[in-house]
Amino acid sequence: MDSIEFKEMIDDLGLTEHIEIQAIPNLDLYMDQVITFFEEKLKHTKRYESDKLLTKTMINNYAKDKVLMPAHKKKYTKNHIILMILLYDLKQILTISDIKDLFGVVLKNDEVDEEKLKLVYQTYIDLKEKSADFFKRGVQELEVGLSEKIEIQDESIKDMLTVIMLTEKANYYKRLAEKIIDKKLK
Repeated sequence: MDSIEFKEMIDDLGLTEHIEIQAIPNLDLYMDQVITFFEEKLKHTKRYESDKLLTKTMINNYAKDKVLMPAHKKKYTKNHIILMILLYDLKQILTISDIKDLFGVVLKNDEVDEEKLKLVYQTYIDLKEKSADFFKRGVQELEVGLSEKIEIQDESIKDMLTVIMLTEKANYYKRLAEKIIDKKLK
């Protein structure tokens, strides 16, 4: 895989795309509207076109597991949607139990601390671009490191090693996130 192909793949990830707080409707939404909102705003995160970002069952299970507060008269507020956006990103790496512990910072007894939640979400959005730049530099360093370390003509071996090393880095971040949850947020 050459540098141009790597850059195109990274660009295709849409790492800096996000949902601004102002883009989240101020009106309460029914479940089908929430699902449609996610499908429209986060479709760039799908691996396959047929993937479902959010389903009724998922939402119901999150509420049942107390990761989300219950809907109010079958409608979901802006706070619900913010939590679901965060939940969507977090569930790629963390268990629902870990996310529940993490959300305990802003959600207690089915009540959300709106001020804290908005601060967390806005800061998350603000830092996302810097995090994407850091990621891009890390991938470039990995690519250079592989080229300097090994003389392999077989592209599939280079691709395999790249995937292994990216997965290893993801494991480092995951394990550190779990340690923070276990030591600070439980």
